[in-house]
Amino acid sequence: MSPRQSRDETGKSEVEHAVLAYLAQHPDAADTLDGIVNWWLPQQRYEIERRRIEKVLVSLVERGQLRRDRLPGGAVLYALNRSDPPALH
Repeated sequence: MSPRQSRDETGKSEVEHAVLAYLAQHPDAADTLDGIVNWWLPQQRYEIERRRIEKVLVSLVERGQLRRDRLPGGAVLYALNRSDPPALH
């Protein structure tokens, strides 16, 4: 299999997973190709990216590069830990 075919298969698998994940959360959903491209897939990608970003933020807090403050409403605010500035590569 060529590198291009491998990327195509990976992309196909990602789209398949995103569509099925959306339908698992919204079993009554139905839409056109345009609707799926414009609504379902961005939402799924956002959720996946959100989890990935959250893991990175947790790691940065654990390493002391960011601080984490809970706001009165319960939301979490992330900011640079000025007592331990990050080392950039």
